[in-house]
Amino acid sequence: MTYVIGLTGGIGSGKTAVSDHFQALGICVVDADVAARVVVAKGRPALAAIAEHFGADMLLADGNLDRAKLRAAVFKDPAERRWLEALTHPLIRTEIAAGLENASSPYALLVSPLLVESGQNQLTRRILVVDVPEELQLARTVARDHNSATQVKAIMAAQASRQQRLQYADDVIVNDGSLAEMQAKVEALHSKYLELANAEVK
Repeated sequence: MTYVIGLTGGIGSGKTAVSDHFQALGICVVDADVAARVVVAKGRPALAAIAEHFGADMLLADGNLDRAKLRAAVFKDPAERRWLEALTHPLIRTEIAAGLENASSPYALLVSPLLVESGQNQLTRRILVVDVPEELQLARTVARDHNSATQVKAIMAAQASRQQRLQYADDVIVNDGSLAEMQAKVEALHSKYLELANAEVK
């Protein structure tokens, strides 16, 4: 059984930069966002269900999902978001579990922005939260995604609050400094996680 660390943080917190560094250290990373894209890929049953529920205009000309249009529809209407989550969350969880089972590194990292909200934390032994002040989250995300501040705030509001995430944290990386500072924090945690995973095997 793989020792699994859950990695989470709000939008714009730097989860990807953190998980990329763990990956560079040889750790298997399973990304819930990637799993979420796989389960609604062309030809998958979930995509047909989405097109039937929301209408065929949720599909692009090539038959793939129009993610921007779907995102806009579910952020406007909480009931629609709940419908979509009820459809996709169990499928995403199955996809994630398969990825974790196939991990060959001493421990594995499950990266998910909705780790706690979706119940995916039940697949993990520890939770690592990447934490940044909300103003920095907002500024980074607006700059990266070219979304309006209003849209980014809506996404932040749909995620757990900073305080809620920190309540679940076993470990925290405060990611408000340089890339080198963040990488040093990752390397310290990597050593700790290797020890924990090795102790488990013994």
